[in-house]
Amino acid sequence: MEKIKIVVVEPAGALNIGSIARVMKNMGLTQLVLVNPRCNPVGEEARQMAVHAQDILDNIVVVDSLPIALQECQRAITTTARPRALFTDLESPRKALPWLIEPNVNSALIFGPEDRGLSNQELNYGQRFVGIPANPVYSSLNLAQAVGICAYELYQAFLSQNIDKSPAYANLQENPTNNNNSVSSQDAPVEAVEAYYDNLESLLLDIGYLYPHTAATRMAKVRRLYNRSYLKLEEVSMLRGMLRQIRWAMNRNRP
Repeated sequence: MEKIKIVVVEPAGALNIGSIARVMKNMGLTQLVLVNPRCNPVGEEARQMAVHAQDILDNIVVVDSLPIALQECQRAITTTARPRALFTDLESPRKALPWLIEPNVNSALIFGPEDRGLSNQELNYGQRFVGIPANPVYSSLNLAQAVGICAYELYQAFLSQNIDKSPAYANLQENPTNNNNSVSSQDAPVEAVEAYYDNLESLLLDIGYLYPHTAATRMAKVRRLYNRSYLKLEEVSMLRGMLRQIRWAMNRNRP
């Protein structure tokens, strides 16, 4: 659990940040990363809501961009309430989130700001996409509530793999189950995959397969295709090598 980052993009409410810290502490999560927060994340309001999770607030990491927040992560899941913004189906937290729990793998669960959620560009940084099923009459969730639901599902998945045999918890836990979402710990870091996408987009623009005005939409579809493969580090290295060789061949044959 300590290898999972909770990443929140541009949070605006200090009360929400305090509430997030508290539920993270409840569920065994320790890493809170904020991208360009629009409030004081360690002020009195946040501390009032955090209660006994002051240590989570004291260790908050604030960064300028989502790619920086995802450095050293091999797996990332983004959350959204807008399924039509994607070219793939949303998964429930219970189905997708156990994938983040893997020994020796750094991972991230990403949430958007209170007023808009994650943009299409920000969603692209996820390899899988989670939506919380809620009453369609009123499905909008508060940011801290959404984090709380996902944190709970993460902890239940963790318990299913690491049963606590103490009497206080024995009746609250299900029997261990195999995690069919598990893959090799050699998953490619997010920054390596992003570097490949940058190189690929540049090449596809040069050869005329992509056009500047539609490149973002086309590349989003390409990302979805690759994300289904859960690329390994050696596979990304191979793909980047292919792009370098294509560049070399193109330059050699130019007048």
